[in-house]
Amino acid sequence: MLKASIVGATGYTGQELVRVLTQHPEVELVGLGTRSYVDKVYSEVYPHLRGIVDMVCSAPDDPKLIEEADVVFLALPHGLSVPFVEKIFKKGKKVVDLGADFRLKDPRVYTEWYKKIGPTEEMLQKVVYGLPEINRSLIKETRVVANPGCYPTTAILALYPLLKEKILDDKFIIIDSKSGASGTGRGLRVSSLHSEINEDFKAYGLPNHRHTPEIEQEISAIAETDIKISFTPHLLPLTRGMMSTIYTMPKTMDIDKIEEIYKAYYEKEQFVRVLPKGECPQTKWVRGTNFCDIGFSLDKRTGRLILVSVIDNLTKGASGQAVQNMNIMFGIDEDMGLPKLAMFP
Repeated sequence: MLKASIVGATGYTGQELVRVLTQHPEVELVGLGTRSYVDKVYSEVYPHLRGIVDMVCSAPDDPKLIEEADVVFLALPHGLSVPFVEKIFKKGKKVVDLGADFRLKDPRVYTEWYKKIGPTEEMLQKVVYGLPEINRSLIKETRVVANPGCYPTTAILALYPLLKEKILDDKFIIIDSKSGASGTGRGLRVSSLHSEINEDFKAYGLPNHRHTPEIEQEISAIAETDIKISFTPHLLPLTRGMMSTIYTMPKTMDIDKIEEIYKAYYEKEQFVRVLPKGECPQTKWVRGTNFCDIGFSLDKRTGRLILVSVIDNLTKGASGQAVQNMNIMFGIDEDMGLPKLAMFP
């Protein structure tokens, strides 16, 4: 059995990791680290897990979290992962970081957007950006994975085949994204209160949301040219779910060719489902699963190609993808332990 620990186990992504890993037939949870609930039984924090996960939580700096694990998941706010990754790496263990600290390859870009000092260039060279559908072969060989952000996952997976085949105008990419409230985390803040979110719909983080450089970094590498995007995230009054609607200018008006490209890239992928041309995915179709559903429609009147990409922000957008990366790192069947049945309605 593969032994796993989670640092930051009582946030929403930490809880989702517990949910997924508890059902993984090849994994044993050996440690749950948290700053807020030290010495508290985990099922007291999340009562729906009573009788299933009754482990006592420990402090994040408890050495057993690293020593007793083969892999450590870090579900921490940005700016906190670097010392943990350094310790885990020195101990010869593997780590999947769900935070933002290792996603950007240039430390200066990280400091500019996050206003913190991140990892060194030397440490970043040991890290692989963990989007399995693109970097699977690199993930197999690494000990440190930077799990992608949720918004970037929707955008990059939708754009990847078309940018790779160079059939999009890389000067015109507009990404309009919407997320459920769980994406804001479990911390108490006025903007996250039910009475503030319910019956409301708002844009935020304009014009410089922190996921912008992550998306630009990855799609620029795919297209082999520098790409700048317009990215607008919105908060939806729902708990789980994320949708990105992406407006592009294709170099071909042949919708069948576009469909063929998507099929060629994704027909063998277990967690990317490409819908028939003209059909739009919905967030409920992927709720609680590790799927990313992608739809596309060609507007011949305007000459624009519209892509729609949906995920569960806590699963494929965070914890499910982290477990997918773990499976690849340890040579386990990639879909093992990962939910495929959506919670519907």
